[in-house]
Amino acid sequence: MVFLISSITPVVIFMFLIYNKDSIKEPIGLLMKCFFGGFLSIIITLIIVRFTTPIGAGFSSPFARSFFDAFFQAAFPEEISKLMILYWIVWKHKDFDQHFDGIIYAVFVSMGFALVENLMYVYEGGLNVALMRAVLAVPGHGFFAVAMGYYFSLAKFHNGPKKTEFLAKCLLVPAILHGLYDFALMYAGNSADNPLLVLLLMIFFTVVVIAIWKRGLKKVELHYQKDRLDAE
Repeated sequence: MVFLISSITPVVIFMFLIYNKDSIKEPIGLLMKCFFGGFLSIIITLIIVRFTTPIGAGFSSPFARSFFDAFFQAAFPEEISKLMILYWIVWKHKDFDQHFDGIIYAVFVSMGFALVENLMYVYEGGLNVALMRAVLAVPGHGFFAVAMGYYFSLAKFHNGPKKTEFLAKCLLVPAILHGLYDFALMYAGNSADNPLLVLLLMIFFTVVVIAIWKRGLKKVELHYQKDRLDAE
């Protein structure tokens, strides 16, 4: 029960904070579809990874292996899966009518994914893993989703030539942020015999985390203010 609570709590807190920021609340039923759709995105991710795994067998150096695993075994498969679910559930939905909506829907999809991932890691690693994931991994998934939702809304409400660019950024921006985050940790784990490199990678990881949080909070505020101005 302790593991279950420690897995669920940070997910619920992040969803609540984003939900509470929304000026016009989204239908609970639609948010739950997004959240449980995040569970389904795990299955899509596993299918994608099944096809990319044989490619990774050819990389032997710690750098190449870490880079491949971070971007092509984790970041891109996961963000592609979440974007597919997000698009399927809300793109044409009548309640997707404000800029902030893209962020909240993307966050709920991502938190569904994060909850399943949390349960797997926490039941295997215990409370220490739960604490680390509550502080780093869950907010990480949340802010990757903020980036996705930010551009998702821009694509939804833009009818000009940049629509395709915004749709591309829905995937590319969160996947790159996600990949950099994972790469620093994976490369550090594969370089335990080089303390200086590990130190540099941890500094890099800290910079990436701070940048992800700052960027995410800024994007939340931009769409929040945009909707307030449109309502006036």
